Amino acid sequence: MNKAEQSVLKVAHLGIAFGGLKAVNDFNIEIGKSELYGLIGPNGAGKTTVFNLLTGVYEPTEGAIFLNGEKMNGKKTHQMVQAGIARTFQNIRLFKKMTALENVKVAMNMSMKYSLGSAIFRLPSYWKEESEVNIKAKELLEVVNLGDKADFIAENLPYGQQRRLEIARALATGMKLLLLDEPAAGMNPTETAELLDIINVIRTKFNISVLLIEHDMSLVMKICEKIQVIDYGVTIAFGTPAEIANNPKVIEAYLGKEDE
Repeated sequence: MNKAEQSVLKVAHLGIAFGGLKAVNDFNIEIGKSELYGLIGPNGAGKTTVFNLLTGVYEPTEGAIFLNGEKMNGKKTHQMVQAGIARTFQNIRLFKKMTALENVKVAMNMSMKYSLGSAIFRLPSYWKEESEVNIKAKELLEVVNLGDKADFIAENLPYGQQRRLEIARALATGMKLLLLDEPAAGMNPTETAELLDIINVIRTKFNISVLLIEHDMSLVMKICEKIQVIDYGVTIAFGTPAEIANNPKVIEAYLGKEDE
């Protein structure tokens, strides 16, 4: 298989244990280029633990993670970002006192090429790159419908807009795989509908793959091409939205076993 044919993300037999308790066990997933994939399960199923493994927050005790064919095991979080994995969080983690534009520009820091001397003495190379970064950051804010909020302080934005700003900041890393951890949490129906449109736009515009954790099942069923369900750290189902919606194991995991 050549590089172009490889999956963007391939995870084989991934697992992690905390004090003898297996939080994730024998987890396997494969996501193709530009694919939108859902990871769902009841509270405490291990979904965020999977995200923490994929982003270097935790190191797996077993199994392997491959991004575009390159093994990621042992890499730190910043190395995962450099390799092409970016994420948002359940709890918003913005630089609250910075503007929306500054939040996006921070994520471009690793790609900046001007020298320390150029920055100190404000040489032409510094101003040229700063101008390019400003333009790119503003374009990303437009993508998430925040083009008119560039100069707003992040903490003063409404909740739904802060969620979208997190996505813009993740996009600014130039990732190949975007992990969205409950992006619709706390949103009203109008904000959720806008979010759905934005996710579809960025997947198409940037040709990236998306792995989504979400409790809003209507959003998951509308947007995801494939869905994987885990419970107690173990995969219990995989398939299309229609297959998952009618799977007895999934229904039991969410609603409990029906009394006979």
